[in-house]
Amino acid sequence: SGSPWPKVRLTFLTSCGLSRIRTSQLRRLPVQSFRCWLTRSIGWTNKLPIWTARWAKRARENETARRLMTIPGVGPVTAVALATLAPPAETFKRGRDFAAWVGLTPLQHSTGGRQKLGATSKMGERTLCRLLIIGASAVVRWAARNGAPAGSWMARMIARKPPMLVRVALANKMARIVWAVMAKGGVYQAPVAAA
Repeated sequence: SGSPWPKVRLTFLTSCGLSRIRTSQLRRLPVQSFRCWLTRSIGWTNKLPIWTARWAKRARENETARRLMTIPGVGPVTAVALATLAPPAETFKRGRDFAAWVGLTPLQHSTGGRQKLGATSKMGERTLCRLLIIGASAVVRWAARNGAPAGSWMARMIARKPPMLVRVALANKMARIVWAVMAKGGVYQAPVAAA
């Protein structure tokens, strides 16, 4: 029972017409396989506007998805995925439970009343976790480029934490907001900055 990668690599090379390669041709292999991947990708990317329009239409038709799209970082794809894949909001007692179900809360290693938070677990609904992190990445990138409001949570996090940690922390926060919007109804309202 070996690694599945040689089989996958052989299948890919065979589909690109590169299965019978001599040792002298190995140097050109990355270029040839990249060209094959590129031609396949172009075929897929030509259909991207069609898929985008379909997701946007589904998001407009779904009332929950429309409300979820008011949250920064939640677009049509994420909103439809949340409305479809997430269980009813009543299933969870609070937003933290929903974020834990998605897989965005840190592991806890506590002893003797001392709480130590670890890395984010690999458990949870991976599709929603990825979509929320991608949305959070867009928000963090925009805030880093255009500047977050001075003294805000985002500005403090960007100033003192690594970029990926900020993205996952924001995705966790977004998951809690998603739960609140789904459980309590209404739309997202940005917090008012303190003067």
